[in-house]
Formats: sequence, C-alpha cells, structure tokens
Amino acid sequence: MHDDRNLVEARLKRVLDERVRPALYPESVPLDVAVWNAPGEPVPVEEGLAAEPRPIEVGARWGAPWGTSWFRVTGTVPKEWAGKTVEAILDLGFDENMPGFQCEGLVYRPDGTPVKGLNPRNQWVRIGAPVAGGEEVRLHVEAASNPVILDYHPFVPTRLGDKDTAGSEPQYTLARMDLAVLDETVWNLVLDLEVLGELMAELPVDSPRRWEILRAVDKALDAIDLQDVNGTAEQARSRLTEVLAAPAVPSAHRISAVGHAHIDSAWLWPLRETVRKVARTTSNMTALLEDEPDFAFAMSQAQQWAWVRDHRPEVWARVKKAVADGRFVPAGGMWVESDTNMPGSEAMARQFVHGKRFFLDEFGVENDEAWLPDTFGFAAGLPQIIKAAGAKYLLTQKISWSQTNKFPHHTFRWEGIDGTRIFTHFPPVDTYNCSMKGSEIAHAAKNFKDKGVARHSLAPTGWGDGGGGTTREMVAKAARLRNLEGSATVEWETPHAFFEKAEAENPAPPVWVGELYLELHRATLTSQAKTKQGNRRSEHLLREAELWAATAAVRAGFPYPYDDLDRIWKTVLLHQFHDILPGSSIAWVHREARATYDKVAAELNAIIDAAQRALAGEGETSLVFNSAPHARAGVPAGAATSPATDGRTGLAPRPGGGHVLDNGLLRVEIDDRGLVVSAYDLAADRETIAPGGAGNLLQLHPDFPNMWDAWDVDEFYRNTVTDLTHADEVAPGDDGASVRIVRSFGSSRVTQVLTLAPGERRLDVDTEVDWHETEKFLKLAFPLDVHAERYASETQFGHFHRPTHTNTSWEAAKFEACNHRFVHLAEPGWGVAVVNDSTYGHDVTRTVRTDGDAGTTTTVRVSLLRAPRFPDPETDQGVHRFRHALVPGADIGDAVREGWRINLPERHITGGAEVAPLVTVDRDAVVVTAVKLADDGSGDVVVRFHEAHGGRARATLTTGFAVTDVQVTDLLERPLADAEAPRADGDRIAVRLRPFQLMTLRLKRA
Repeated sequence: MHDDRNLVEARLKRVLDERVRPALYPESVPLDVAVWNAPGEPVPVEEGLAAEPRPIEVGARWGAPWGTSWFRVTGTVPKEWAGKTVEAILDLGFDENMPGFQCEGLVYRPDGTPVKGLNPRNQWVRIGAPVAGGEEVRLHVEAASNPVILDYHPFVPTRLGDKDTAGSEPQYTLARMDLAVLDETVWNLVLDLEVLGELMAELPVDSPRRWEILRAVDKALDAIDLQDVNGTAEQARSRLTEVLAAPAVPSAHRISAVGHAHIDSAWLWPLRETVRKVARTTSNMTALLEDEPDFAFAMSQAQQWAWVRDHRPEVWARVKKAVADGRFVPAGGMWVESDTNMPGSEAMARQFVHGKRFFLDEFGVENDEAWLPDTFGFAAGLPQIIKAAGAKYLLTQKISWSQTNKFPHHTFRWEGIDGTRIFTHFPPVDTYNCSMKGSEIAHAAKNFKDKGVARHSLAPTGWGDGGGGTTREMVAKAARLRNLEGSATVEWETPHAFFEKAEAENPAPPVWVGELYLELHRATLTSQAKTKQGNRRSEHLLREAELWAATAAVRAGFPYPYDDLDRIWKTVLLHQFHDILPGSSIAWVHREARATYDKVAAELNAIIDAAQRALAGEGETSLVFNSAPHARAGVPAGAATSPATDGRTGLAPRPGGGHVLDNGLLRVEIDDRGLVVSAYDLAADRETIAPGGAGNLLQLHPDFPNMWDAWDVDEFYRNTVTDLTHADEVAPGDDGASVRIVRSFGSSRVTQVLTLAPGERRLDVDTEVDWHETEKFLKLAFPLDVHAERYASETQFGHFHRPTHTNTSWEAAKFEACNHRFVHLAEPGWGVAVVNDSTYGHDVTRTVRTDGDAGTTTTVRVSLLRAPRFPDPETDQGVHRFRHALVPGADIGDAVREGWRINLPERHITGGAEVAPLVTVDRDAVVVTAVKLADDGSGDVVVRFHEAHGGRARATLTTGFAVTDVQVTDLLERPLADAEAPRADGDRIAVRLRPFQLMTLRLKRA
C-alpha cells in the first residue's frame, strides 16, 4: 500500500479548520446590544444591572484599560428553531490564545442570578436544549477590559500595568453577539476527530494502531459532504465508532484528571480583579458540574473562596451546594498558594492554619494535601510544617521548569531538615493548565519516571493563571480517553483519591533530601525590595503583637485582639502569594502592597504600644522591651527591664586614610574608600576579611536576562562587574562609634553608616540607596578568610547547608539562593555570620587566597536591588534602607541570635514596673517563635518553639502563670493523640527535641 499518511493528516487539519468547526453553529441571528461603562472601579451587581446603557454595534471599540462595561443583550429565539439547541455567542473581542490574560465577563440574568463566565475559550451561554421557539432573551454581561500585559512579544515594558498610567484608549473590538443553533452532532464530530487526530500524531509511525486510526479518519472525511457538513456529520461519526471503542491495553498509564483553574491571586492584574476572576471561574465550574456527572473540580487558596463568599454571595450559594455534593473540592489547605522560600517560620505555619481552618469551618473538610503547582521552589523546612498542619501530601508542577537539571522522580518522599518525609507528586504532564490535548496525555505517559513501580499520575485540567477553568470540550475529550487504545487512560478524580491510589501502589518511593530548588526565577528573591521588606517587618511585628498582647492579657486583663490579629495575619499571608512577595506582579499590585504594609505596621504598632503600656503601668522608669527569643543587654527574652550599658567603642584615624573602630572585642579598619579592609576578632586573634579583600563592597552588574525580567537573573550577569570603590565622603559618625560613607554612581546615591556597638562582636551596616538605575543588579560583598565547603542558610524552623563549590551541575545551578535572617560559614572552632533585616537573595563563592598561602577564602554577597522593566517598568526606583551585620567569631547559635536581634529592635517605654516574661526557655538552642492566646478564645496560652542549632536538645520551659494542663498540639492547636506529653512540674515543663523539631504546646491556665 502506498504511504498516504501525510496526505490524510493534512486533509484532516484543513477539513476540521475550514469546514467542520465552522459548521458548529449553522444558523444565527444578531442580538441587540447596549453598553454602560462604569466610572472608576467596579460597581455592585445591582448598580450595573440598573444602569441605563446606550446602543453599541458589533465592530465598535470598547473598554478602557482596567475598566468595567455592562453589556445588555436582548433578542428573540426564532420560532422555526423549536426543538433545537440554542446558545448565545458572546464574543467580547477575544483572542482564543489568551484565556485568562485579556477581557473577561460574567453573565447575569435580569434578577442578578449569575449564569456563567465568559473568556476566550468559553464564549457561549446555553439558552435552551431544546427551545420551544419565541423565547425572549435578556442577559447582562459584567465585562472587564483588562489589558494584555504579556503579549505575543513578551516582556516588553508597558505602562498598562497600573491604572494610574494605563490611559483610556479602548482595548477591545466587540466581535460577535448572536443567538445561534448549536449542532451537537457536529460538536461531537469535532471532538472525535480532534482526539483521534491528536492521538494518531503521538503514536509511532510504524504502529498498527496509528494506521487503523488513519484509515478510519480517512473514511470519516470521505463521508462528509463539504457543502452539507451538518447533514452528513452523523454518518461521518459512525465511521469512527470502532476505533473510539477499542480499549486501552492493561499496562496503559493511568491519569487522574482533576478539574482545575490555577488562579494567581494577583499577577498581571490587581487583587480586586482576582475577586472577579474567581467569581467568573466558579460560576463556570458549578454550571459544568451540573451538566457533567463524571466531572470533579478542585480549587485551592482559602482566600479565593473567602472572596466569593464575601463579594459574590449569589455565586457562593452555588459553590456551597457543589461542595456538599462532593464534586467541588477545597484543595491545598493554605490561605494562598504562597511562595515557600521567603515566608518565615510562623508565616509558613499560619498559611496552613488559616487555610485549613477556613475549609473546616465552612465545609467540615480536612485537607491532607498541600497544593502548590506554580510556586518557585520549596524550602527545606516545609515538610514538617505540612505534617504539623495535619497534612501528608504535596503536589507541584513547577520544578519541571528547571533549566539545568531534570528532576529524577515524579513520585517520591521529600525529606525536610528535621527528617519529616512527605509523599510528593510532580505531574509528568508538565503543566497545571492541561487541556486534554493528545500531546499532553502522551507526554505524561512517556515522561513518567516511575514506570515499573507505579502507573498513576495527576493532570490538573483547565485554563489557569488568569482563570477560566475546565471547559466542556475538555470533559468531552476526557470521556473519549477514559479507555482508548494507544492512549493513557483518563478518569476524573479528587486530589485525595489520586494520592490514596498513588501511595497504595508505590508505598516505598525514592527519597529526596533537602530543598526543592527551582533552577529558574532566582531573581524573585530580590525584585521589589519594598514588598519584601513589608513582608519581613510585618512577620516580626505580628510576633511582637501576639507576644505582648498575650502577656498583657494574662498579667493585666488586656483585651486580646483576636479579630484584629486574625484579619492582619490573613492580609500578610495574602501578600505572600507567589507573584506578590516574589516581586513579579504589575506596578498596581506592588503600589497597593506598599500602602497595605504601611497600614499593617501602623495597626500592629498600636497593638504593641497599648499592650506594653498596660504591662508597664504608670511611672518614669526607663524600660527596654525585648521581643527577641534570646536575652540581650541584660533584658530576658519576652521581658522588659531597665537597660544595661556595657563597654564603649573607640574611633580613631587609620594610618594611610580612613578610620578604626575598636570596642575591645573587634577592631574594624575602614579605609578611605569606605571599605572594610580588616575586621579583627581580638579574642580569637583572627582576621575576618580575606587577604587583599575588602568588605562592605558594593558591586554593580548588568542585569538583562533572556526572558522573565522580574523573575530571572541569568548566570552570565557575573561576567561583568563594577566595584563601587569611589567615595564622595568617608567621615566619623555623630555618635563616636560609627563611620559614615557616601557614594554616587550612575543616577544613584548610597549612604552607609558602619557602627561597632559597645560590648558586641558585631559590625552593623546600615545602607540607604536612592536607586535610579535600569536593568542593573546591586550586590553587597564580604570576602571572608574562612575555608568552607558549605555554609548554613536559615529557613523555616532551622537552617540547612548548601555547598560553596560547583562540583556538579546541581550545585552550579544554585548561583543565587534564599536565606532568611542569616548565612553562616565556619572552620572548626571559628565562624562568621552575615545577618540581615529584610533581604533574601544571596550568593556564596570560593576564591583562591591571594597571600601565597594554600587554601581558599569564601565570599558572601547579599543581593540588594534590581531594576527590571517588566512587568513593572519602574521596579524599585526610589529610596531603600537595609540593615546588615557582619558577626566575626560567630557559631551557629550566634548567627541565630543575631538574626533575631536585627529583625526585632528593642522598644523603649517609661513605666512603673518591670515586666517578667510569660514563658522562658533555659536553652538558647530552643527558640520560641510564637507566644499567643489560643485562637478559639479559651484563654489558653499557645507556645511554639523549635530546636535551632541542628542538634538534640533538652530544655525546660518555665511559665510565669499557673498551668493546670499541658497538651502537645498540631499547628491548628488541636491535641495530637500520638504525642508524648511533656513532663510538667509546677510551672516547669521539660521537653526533648530532635534536630530542628518544632513543637506546639497548649497551656491551660489555672
């Protein structure tokens, strides 16, 4: 037989594109359309429905950037259509290639009942199936003219990302507003041909099954009269019946399809638009669930559920019913799909506390999975947080985006820093927007790395990022793929059902230890510095507010602000979403975030001040409140006493220029360039700065990644560097214990103050940058005379080690990484820490010594600022303030303590009495991260702590109040049935912790 394969496949494509798909709606009549443009921000539904619109024609331009237009469409179903399926086709000017990234709409009936959402892949509204004929149609569409930010030529700077700069030019052209007859036979023929054609293209050319499909498709195309597709579609379908009925082989890969719409809580749109995106998507999904009995849909992010509840009660009622039916599934158990690298210990815990509690309170649903398909890498402390929240599974897809190394597993157990292991799945379909294409299904089966020991994988199915969800076409394709020869099998399932099957068939999967590092999007650790500072400072203010409010409630009857703290925590957690905290959203998002963080700080400072004044009482005694988990300057952790002073710092000229700071513990030499050329540990008789090196060195790199401007920094940025060594001014500070340095470069200016505090083995570096560069990367370098093959980097509830060398491609790929409050590197017996108050990105490299001695030195560089132009063309322009400290002679305990100190400054208040701590711990290795009252309002005190040095610890907690019962709880403050109760002796509670173990105790007050 002659090889006519290419001929038939080309024929299939053209007939589908030019004849069959156009025959879906063989009859149509235009609808009458009128529009009202809402002034300013979106208006309530009732206002939009009541507004008086003006006529508008198809072909007219509409929609200023970020505007809202209310379309009213009216018409009458022709009587001759009686018995047929009729739909309204409402095309607002969609580009089918941009679902979720352009204009969208939500359709309402005149009484305000939501019908469904409109988006580029979902333009229809069912009028009747069948219709009687003569029905009057009246629909209202709340249409959002969201501008296209990520266009066909991506990453082009645009002012459309903020309503203040976007202008008023209409963005869209009204395309089609018709009533039309849907030919369901043609609709099914389209899907038959798509499924078979896509499957055929994935099968080997010499596969018998491929040729069977080819011949059947050829015969079906023969049966189509191209001038009468509608009249011959049924005949064409009949010639495909046999090949569609052939069952899959028993060994076929099995895909659990989960209806899904990964909706970014903010990204190329502001938070307020996500509220509407979620309403449109949930309206679509509840409608689809009613039509498709086999379909199941999962939605994560409790915040998004809360938005529907609070802003769209008419949609919420439908959602609640679908959840009660068990087919609309709350997933993930987190407040948002947050970044997991940068959120601190307590914040990461509270993501699960607030997310799981929402689903429990609203639906009685307990999530056992973390659902984070699009998060940019996963910190090594996360597994035990997941477990402590009562969950046991993790799903993500994002690691498949790594540029350098291909991850070796799809199903595995992920081990965190404390030894906790979480059953984890990476969908081999390699997308969280699966659309049931044959290429996606085939890729999942071929790509699955656990063949031979497992058969199941998961496919999140539906349009996401900007929302939309699963379509009826995807459901129809999945039905054809349920049991089809040559394909993986597809079945709609919930995440829980998938994980149960996957774990049962593969109970002993391979283990991956340590962080799940994404070899991409490394610059998200630095972009939008003010957003990151707002997050860090909010986390620590929340710690202070809970600590002092709880202490004042127990000691002074202070009214504990349950509701305020709950609301503020949720606000901070929302802004940890994986496109807000990472700095990868439009200008509007970050402008609002800055304002929100200012408001949060004001509220929390007010709570802290009120609680501390309630504790201190009236009087003139100067008190220092210490919110850190370690004593300092004679003030115990969580206490307030009169401050102690110890020692002094001398300031003297340096021979050859510059200044010398000396406090008897450290002697720091700052040359006439404002660089630290020596930081001598006097007790250890040891130099900190590498030979020939200089610390406090600002370095400027060009920064123009190949793509994903705000997200990425590519390794070649290091090829070019400018050391900023010229100083406009190097002068003594006003306090006699510091040196002030001023530098100018490009269009920017830096002012630094280097301070050596009395009695402290620590050089504080305060940096103010008035930043006006474009596509540049600013680093702060400390070359250290330490030979270290690895360094410690703080993460949630502990730290972990990364190599300083690049022996393998895995190590080389980590050229920019995340730390929280400190990095620490050491030789046996002596080490150095670099601590920070608000930065995350850094790099650590090895350098050959320059003094002729053997061995290497190690350079720590802190990432301060970037200046990408997409999606915010003004990223980070303006004034920024950072605090860092160099801590010579530090062991890991010093690094932990100094990291807390720099993030929790002392507070000075006058009062009448010292304040004893509510809870104390007798071991520095055991760090208390939260002291609060129980969320249920019982008045119980909750204390959360962890082992922070990486060893085993025995410690005694002493309470400043009478305790009648002690319970070990999960993060949601529920007793753990299998936990051994700690031994209590009066106000003393003995605990034992393994390395990095976190523990939560609930203390019942007498």
